[in-house]
Amino acid sequence: MVTVKIGTRGSPLALLQAESVAKALEEVSAGRIVTEIVKYTTRGDQLTKERLTEAGGKGLFTKEIDRAVSEAAVDIGVHSLKDMPGELPDGQELLAVLAREDARDVFLGGRYKRIQDLPEGAVLGTASLRREAQLLAIRPDLKIVTFRGNVQTRLRKLEERQADATILAKAGLNRLKMNGLGTPIPTEEMLPACGQGIIAVTILKDNLDGVLGKTLQAISDQNTVKSALAERAMLKELDGDCRTPIAGHLFRRATEWVLKGEVLHTEGIKKWVSEARIAHSSSLSEFEEAGIAVGQRLRALANKVLVR
Repeated sequence: MVTVKIGTRGSPLALLQAESVAKALEEVSAGRIVTEIVKYTTRGDQLTKERLTEAGGKGLFTKEIDRAVSEAAVDIGVHSLKDMPGELPDGQELLAVLAREDARDVFLGGRYKRIQDLPEGAVLGTASLRREAQLLAIRPDLKIVTFRGNVQTRLRKLEERQADATILAKAGLNRLKMNGLGTPIPTEEMLPACGQGIIAVTILKDNLDGVLGKTLQAISDQNTVKSALAERAMLKELDGDCRTPIAGHLFRRATEWVLKGEVLHTEGIKKWVSEARIAHSSSLSEFEEAGIAVGQRLRALANKVLVR
């Protein structure tokens, strides 16, 4: 029997995600693996008011866990894929992704059911630069204020009327058994963040061939692997680090996959879009290549607003 230490953030949602990985590992290993969850407070968790763009961008929710994996204080790290920077720490591999949850955003506005229902000049709370730009593209009259904190904290701020509305991820609400809250926003209206709804597991490359590495491969969902490869390749090509509003999602259609990507001006006054189509029979490398191609086209289109 092998004990596997799982590094994770300590928020209720992060713990649920780590527990889902633990359960999958224990079930697939048929008793050969037992798990222990180790909680970490990340720099991102410590921020209460600052935007991610002002505090260092992507990596704020992963660095402490990444360090624990690199130093072998834990065996694996569990992350929300959308929080992960394009480049992993040296010596680490993103080895497994669980089946993707609903990737849509959700509008929460009390008696207001849609973004379009908000009154002129309404206040909307979000800490996401992507969401802010997308919202301003739809409703340039809105006043955007920074909402930081976990799901429960942001719901409390909404109840305290610190804003008229907010936007949360449907995946997180579903995992927290709050799936009845709010109104899902169509992806045609707000394209999700790259990796939204995906739980990702990292491990040291030196451990890929052991029992743990092989078990992680067994719990990984292959359709979600395609999404992760395509969306992260696009994001990496754009050097996405939370300083530029970027959205991307791989859609599964009846006859093919479609990767859609967009880059927005921070004030929502301009949007650049691109897409790629990938056959169902394509190899994993072709999904990654599609992401690179979409990223390159978007970079060429939105060159002036992209941060390098």
